[in-house]
Amino acid sequence: MGLGKARSNLVEDLIKNAGGCAVIDGGFATQLESHGASINDPLWSALCLITHPQLIKRVHLEYLEAGADIIVTSSYQATLPGFLSKGLSIEEGKLLLKRSVQLALEARDQFWEVVQHTSEHRYSRALVAASIGSYGAYLADGSEYSGNYGPDVTLDKLKDFHRQRLQVLVEAGPDLLAFETIPNKLEAQACAELLDEENIQVPSWICFSSVDGEHVSSGESLKECLDLLNKSNKVNIIGINCSPPHLIENLISKIKKLTEKIIAVYPNSGEVWDGRAKRWLQSDCCEEEFEDLVQRWHKSGATLIGGCCRTTPCTILAISKALKRSS
Repeated sequence: MGLGKARSNLVEDLIKNAGGCAVIDGGFATQLESHGASINDPLWSALCLITHPQLIKRVHLEYLEAGADIIVTSSYQATLPGFLSKGLSIEEGKLLLKRSVQLALEARDQFWEVVQHTSEHRYSRALVAASIGSYGAYLADGSEYSGNYGPDVTLDKLKDFHRQRLQVLVEAGPDLLAFETIPNKLEAQACAELLDEENIQVPSWICFSSVDGEHVSSGESLKECLDLLNKSNKVNIIGINCSPPHLIENLISKIKKLTEKIIAVYPNSGEVWDGRAKRWLQSDCCEEEFEDLVQRWHKSGATLIGGCCRTTPCTILAISKALKRSS
């Protein structure tokens, strides 16, 4: 068995050990802010890699305690151009990217060292997914929810944007790669081709954003995007993140008909990000509703479920309890 196949089995084994559905963690920036971190910055939560690295580790531990089987690194908005804009060197930027993975690995290992010797059977040894945010996340203008990158953004430009960050994150040794909030077919193609070009052996997911429950955020069809990704043996998992909870069940049903790959969903709290005003618009969704929703999502075909922006460890605890109870 090749290394790539053996590593891809990590996810399948995790899902099996978790009772048929593993739990992804929740909103990172939300939790950092709850502890007093100021992240009103183009780097967003990645700013804490510079200012409060131990706070990042604390948040990882809080999600592990809540029952997360997969923790996602704080590198969503961490990019080398972004670090350069802060006056850091390329090498300093690379070290910060690696730090995002190292902090998550340390938290996972520290947590596992404690719980593996207890009678708490609801915990599995968690996997660490290195977050790779979309080009729109770097732009910090809300375009990860529109897919409108403009005519100057080509396939090659997107590959060049992601390539070095991908290389650095892989070197740091995560269990998984998480391409997140991908809003259009072009960027999905760039990510998939890049995994091939770099011969990446780490299991990967590509999760799209959607604003209507029918298409990816650009308005392109899910079928077009998934037909593309189905051809890649480097993309192991396909799904939706940072989209409203009420859209998820329909999206899972559509994805289930279009792919045999593992399906991951981790919606936001239902609040909508206003990219221009830089604020969240309120939602009525709560932890109790998530308990009901996640069981329906699992029945529809999702086997990796968690939360994105504005969800908290309380949300993840509710998800974990609901899934463990139904397994």
